[in-house]
Amino acid sequence: MRSGGIFDYDKKVERIKELEFQAAAPEFWNDPDAAQVLMKELNFEKEWVKSWEDLDEHRQNILLFREIINEGDDVQEDLNKEAELLKSSLEDLEFKNMLSGEDDHRDAVITINPGAGGTESQDWAQMLYRMYVRYCEQKGFEASTLEYQHGDVAGIKSATIEVKGNFAYGNLKAENGVHRLVRISPFDSNARRHTSFCSVFITPVIDDSIEVDLNADDIEMQRFHAGGKGGQNVNKVETGVRLIWTGQLSDGTSERVVAECQQERSQLQNREKAMVLLKSRVYELEKRIRDAAKDKLHGTKLANEWGSQIRSYVFHPYNMIKDHRTNYETSNVDAIMDGELDEFVKAYLLSEAE
Repeated sequence: MRSGGIFDYDKKVERIKELEFQAAAPEFWNDPDAAQVLMKELNFEKEWVKSWEDLDEHRQNILLFREIINEGDDVQEDLNKEAELLKSSLEDLEFKNMLSGEDDHRDAVITINPGAGGTESQDWAQMLYRMYVRYCEQKGFEASTLEYQHGDVAGIKSATIEVKGNFAYGNLKAENGVHRLVRISPFDSNARRHTSFCSVFITPVIDDSIEVDLNADDIEMQRFHAGGKGGQNVNKVETGVRLIWTGQLSDGTSERVVAECQQERSQLQNREKAMVLLKSRVYELEKRIRDAAKDKLHGTKLANEWGSQIRSYVFHPYNMIKDHRTNYETSNVDAIMDGELDEFVKAYLLSEAE
């Protein structure tokens, strides 16, 4: 276990006092967006301090049980239990400490797009959509579907999920890349084995503290009939909005970025949400360019094809899910597809911290 130099308990206690002082100001909620950002930080710092205090309590119990053993009483079982709790608490605290990236505290957007393969890949995309919704539920995140296009036969052509919660992006960024599925196809009458690919793009949701200037002339707006919530109006009026930005990034490369929203009741609301998503995606691309310059990014844009996947999900001829970046693997595919992704996330963050 790594522990040196990562615990700043005193600084975090002081930070909590500072944040609580700011939150007590009469004008604090005059700017709701800024207030929510501060409250997110405050809640996370409090969780971190509580984790440290729990860790210290286990340490104190271990010292006590050792004294009792030295006095002749048999409490070895209790000592072993506390040692396991100490190890588990330390790993949990270390995990929290790894969420220290500049955007880790932000909300996130998950964009899912199937690769080539028609129904097979579209069904795989829907399976991943379900997996991430379940993961968000388990983490206590709020997941809202902003865009969802049904497949021609089954599955989905694309989906966009907005995830709100403490350090949503920090947790979900491990999922960014191409996911590969190997299984016996339920759509193949000959029961042959098929391989499908799906790309998952994780974007931090930016706020007013980050400026992303996009030329309005480079943005095309398309309107369409929304199919989500909002009552009959969304089906009668073109309330759905799709924004397409075509331009150059800071490294000179040309990029086409698409963002759409159909969840809100009005076209104006959908346009505002789509603009936030569009700027967030451009920001993520620029951030990757910056990170690549620092040799912190291992490949930016991966093709939906052989050899590019970050993770493989094998349902036949055996059960195995393996992350190719960390080599972490498990045979419990049902749990993973039900959203139990924490071990994959932890393994990824540990590998990035090394």
